[in-house]
Amino acid sequence: MTNSREIFERHVGGKLAMRSTAALVDRDDLSIAYTPGVAQVCSAIAEDPALAARYTWTSRLVAVVSDGTAVLGLGNIGPRAALPVMEGKACLFKRFADLDAIPIVLDTTDPDEIVDTVARIAPSFGGINLEDISAPRCFDIERRLVSRLDIPVMHDDQHGTAIVVLAALRNAALLTGRPFGSLRAVISGAGAAGVACAKILLAAGLGDITIVDSRGIIHSGRSDLSEAKRELASMTNIAGMTGGLADALRGADVFIGVSAGTVPEDVVATMAPNAIVFALANPRPEIDPLIATRYAAVVATGRSDHPNQINNVLAFPGIFRGAFDAGATAITEPMKLAAADALAAVVADELRPDHVVPSPFDDRVAPAVAAAVAAAAGERALLTA
Repeated sequence: MTNSREIFERHVGGKLAMRSTAALVDRDDLSIAYTPGVAQVCSAIAEDPALAARYTWTSRLVAVVSDGTAVLGLGNIGPRAALPVMEGKACLFKRFADLDAIPIVLDTTDPDEIVDTVARIAPSFGGINLEDISAPRCFDIERRLVSRLDIPVMHDDQHGTAIVVLAALRNAALLTGRPFGSLRAVISGAGAAGVACAKILLAAGLGDITIVDSRGIIHSGRSDLSEAKRELASMTNIAGMTGGLADALRGADVFIGVSAGTVPEDVVATMAPNAIVFALANPRPEIDPLIATRYAAVVATGRSDHPNQINNVLAFPGIFRGAFDAGATAITEPMKLAAADALAAVVADELRPDHVVPSPFDDRVAPAVAAAVAAAAGERALLTA
């Protein structure tokens, strides 16, 4: 484990810097990169705004936007404290998909102000990665920006997590010899990741899902549900279960933890034989991995020091790369499903209980995801042409 001193030393001055791609050696270079030559390019873009993608860096530039209200493992720490995370996200875009990214933290938590601010700076970017914005505001903010902008927008805490979970669960089902459509899953947590996981798993054909929040199983009979949870209640819990997490887990095939809670061992023991446990809370998983392996055939966490890390970096670089390559104006549900299928396929011939998802450093990942996303975007373009 890296010591604290080294961590702070590596963050001195931040983790990003800008590098010019234009040579600036003599007067001719200056007159091309800046005045007077740049005026020709500006005039051309003014006549045809689509040329900005060719003659500026927007075609490879992502805005990583946060208000710092839901930083993983830290919660609502505000924009300044969240900035190192956003810088790190930008580093990952560059390392894994060769996309430039700029971290932007906003000193407001008002959804209207966030939407208006992002929409006004959008001409500078080719895509918007929303990050660490608390639920339920994140659902409304993403929905409104997707509707308002003609560039890809994705809240990674929702969809990045959901895509990697789907890929890992497909492979875990294959490894344990179970039809994906026969699985009954329990999701602990109904925030951004929980909602997105439920929706993509159902769209992919999972048998049934029971979702549990801090007040118990989500079902249509509860009077305390938000709009997002009422929608979930209408889509999930076919058996109409009530009660708490222990009730939901009895006989369940799959546990997906995206909360800060803990699950006692005696409750884990009531799951179906050879269960699948994805305990994704950081830094402390909802179920200790050593305990989980006593009852589960496949165990995954969100940590890098355990096998089967469910890490969003397996998804978002390739998703934006594929969307950019295809000239997509949005990231659609078919594109997300394609990303999950491609990610699962990377290791489909290498499956082991400790290897149902690839390593973030597997060089096959981002190209495979990008190609699948671009193909799905192209299919949509043909259908709507």
